[in-house]
Amino acid sequence: MVTDYKSALAFIHGRPRFKKRPTLERMKLFLARLGHPEQGLKYLHITGTNGKGSVVAMTQAMLTSSGLTVGTFTSPFITRFNERIAIDGQPISDTDLVKFVQQVEPVVQALDQELSEGGPTEFEIDLAVAMLYFQASQPDVVILEVGIGGKWDSTNVIVPEVAVIVTVGYDHMAILGGTLTAIAEQKAGIIKKQRPTIVGQLVPEAIAVVKATAEAKKSQLITLGNDFTVENLNPGALFAHIKFNSPDLHNFQARLNLAGEYQITNAAIAIQLVLTFLKRQHLTVQPSILKSALAKVTWPGRLEVVNDEPLMLLDGAHNLPGIQALTKTIQDDLSNYDIYLLIGILADKQAELMLGELASLPNVHFYLTQFKGPSAKRPSADLGILIEQINTRYPVKEVTSWQLGLSQITQDMSANDVIIMTGSLYFISEIRNFLES
Repeated sequence: MVTDYKSALAFIHGRPRFKKRPTLERMKLFLARLGHPEQGLKYLHITGTNGKGSVVAMTQAMLTSSGLTVGTFTSPFITRFNERIAIDGQPISDTDLVKFVQQVEPVVQALDQELSEGGPTEFEIDLAVAMLYFQASQPDVVILEVGIGGKWDSTNVIVPEVAVIVTVGYDHMAILGGTLTAIAEQKAGIIKKQRPTIVGQLVPEAIAVVKATAEAKKSQLITLGNDFTVENLNPGALFAHIKFNSPDLHNFQARLNLAGEYQITNAAIAIQLVLTFLKRQHLTVQPSILKSALAKVTWPGRLEVVNDEPLMLLDGAHNLPGIQALTKTIQDDLSNYDIYLLIGILADKQAELMLGELASLPNVHFYLTQFKGPSAKRPSADLGILIEQINTRYPVKEVTSWQLGLSQITQDMSANDVIIMTGSLYFISEIRNFLES
């Protein structure tokens, strides 16, 4: 029984993560039993293999700065569970979390008895708690980040003002399918009838699926590179200065506070999302406010600077596309530095390919380690068995813990070198919790 914060988290994390059969019916029934807390709110719905969290953060910052109250539902959390459910960037309080978990607990128990496949999953409970919180708080808009895929994701029970597909790449193939076409079909599942859809720069097979779905749903497709554009005005800098153009905002310039090349397109998508939503609400766009918000926004664990001298970055590049984006950032912005990589990867990811991408760089030093992982069923990969397959300029080192790895790196490096800890958001979360304690 849920009585306090600790038991609330135990109740949530004790639920199954997945069910064998993909369906939205269980989530719809769950919300119906709770009195439909999802109704009466405006939503922005964001999916993508990578980048969706950064797009959420930048969109929230710009809309909040524009005077709106903005709810966000994101995953995973980096430091505390409460981060996943927030209003104007402020996580739900422990008291409210306990209150709303107590509200869903009896409904979950009843559905456990009624449904042959059992009641709601962990993620479905997270979403239900968020919906109850937002119903009570009544923000002007709620940004929902898809958990996995889109079509069968629990968040896909709402009709958003605008849908967004940031990227389509290889991840969660056991669930979404082994081809980019199959993965794109899942992500295109969030496109809704006669509601606009914003998309990033997708590969041809993915954009073909998205276009066909948008046409069938009569959804206006707003695509990066065609309907809005972005360019980097200071190539080679870790924090980009961008110029954005669209029919509703001409020659808009802003400095980004989120590091990395990949944030350039994420920022463009976020700006276009804000423009599209404000226009639908007949609200005025104030470029100076958007510029100020982008210069201040933070997003933990995404090329996050946690130390200046030496420069130390945390980057939750948790899949192959994420590592490819990090590789490009190192090539473009950090090629003049020796990079010391402390890497921990989940066992269910493409570790060999991820390490291969980074090994292509001439200026990296590898330190491979393990970490706790989110559960016994999702352990950290044993990267030591891959050492002989990594062809890199410098000898690859294996360390038993990231703390030992960091200690070893600080002995091996010079003051002008850069440390990047990467490979899994859970790994980054473990490090961040330690650094903040």
